[in-house]
Amino acid sequence: MPEDDLVSAYHRYIACLNERDLGRLREFVAEDVEYNGRPVGLAGYRAMLEGNYRDIPDLKFSVQLVVADTASIAARLNFDCTPAGRFLGLDIDGRRVSFSENVFYEFVDGRIRYVWSVVDKAAIEAQL
Repeated sequence: MPEDDLVSAYHRYIACLNERDLGRLREFVAEDVEYNGRPVGLAGYRAMLEGNYRDIPDLKFSVQLVVADTASIAARLNFDCTPAGRFLGLDIDGRRVSFSENVFYEFVDGRIRYVWSVVDKAAIEAQL
């Protein structure tokens, strides 16, 4: 897939997440998706996102940076949100925190097949 098309598809995927329109998730994510080296499948990926929305009611994905080639995306996502209780093992308890996620995606047949994600937990800890 040309890089411009891949970046456009990625932005549509982020819009889908921000709209919480998980019924459309299969347009962007493969049935056999893996997350951080673990096979989770589309149902597990959706369940993970549903848990994120439940734990962080005001969750919004803000794209800061996208780098792409013909089959991969590297992105830096920013978050400014208020997790309801514990998040990443930290007692947030409704305090607003800002942090970033560095995430890499590999696409197969136009859909996300592999995801590797690292959240900047140290940035959250520094705010508590």
